[in-house]
Amino acid sequence: MSSAHVYMRVKKGQTWDDLTEEELEDCAQLVKANSIQGNKENNVWIVYTPWANLKKLPRMEVGQVGYHDLKLVRRIKVEKRQNEIVNRLNKTKREEYPDLAAEREAYDSEVREEKKRAFREAENARLEEERAREADREARDYKHIMDGDKMVTNKDIAAKYESVSDYEDDFM
Repeated sequence: MSSAHVYMRVKKGQTWDDLTEEELEDCAQLVKANSIQGNKENNVWIVYTPWANLKKLPRMEVGQVGYHDLKLVRRIKVEKRQNEIVNRLNKTKREEYPDLAAEREAYDSEVREEKKRAFREAENARLEEERAREADREARDYKHIMDGDKMVTNKDIAAKYESVSDYEDDFM
């Protein structure tokens, strides 16, 4: 049976599993109302799937689509046309002819930038944590206590003082 195609763009962060029954019913009523044969029949099954699951081959007829994964194809049954839904949706109808490829590229670019930003933030946090760990390790290390310039040998003490008691008196 021929049918209309309705593409629904979900909000950012939303998946097609998050669609409400009302939204699905609205889309199904639009498909039924805009289908030549489906509009005349009752108890029509409407198929829906994510956009990425649609498969279009050159040998297919105009309007015909296939699916990459049949497990991602879902169906909803429309008992009969509900004119109040179709009329409500037709009142807000807008005819647009967007450049879908450009919109998709812009969306993909935005997603890539978001991933890059998240990676940079995670990398900066990791580097900051590494610096803090290194500073803590440096503070606990004893190598800065043992400074060779401040060390004195017994020969240096013997050359400077006549006796050990003179050295002890000078030390305190």
